Amino acid sequence: MITHIDITGVRYQVDDTTKKYVIKKIGRLDRYLPRHARKSVKAEVLLKEVNRASGNKYECDVNLIVPRRLINAKDSTLNMLAAIDIVEEKLKSQLRKYHDEHVPRGGKAQNLIRRIKHRMQLRTDSAEAI
Repeated sequence: MITHIDITGVRYQVDDTTKKYVIKKIGRLDRYLPRHARKSVKAEVLLKEVNRASGNKYECDVNLIVPRRLINAKDSTLNMLAAIDIVEEKLKSQLRKYHDEHVPRGGKAQNLIRRIKHRMQLRTDSAEAI
């Protein structure tokens, strides 16, 4: 669970229901982060009410501050909770990409090759020392 979530309303009164919903949705995005980044992630949520000629719209803007990157997602709809849902999905896809970039992947074959290369390097180093 993301522990540092700052929720701010601009021309929008953030009630307890909306606050709990944001914490529920944004707070559980840490499962898409690499383990080393989970404790240091911070979220800044900005909820706005935008008056348009065609009626009121609600805008949700979320900044996730993770190690070495700032991940941002923004959306506006006629319903604040729907905007939060859409932003959550956008953040999920960005966090999956971030996770894939920062976590080395390798199957059993790649790990085996890596170990064999390391052993061969150790043998050549010890042979040169003699």
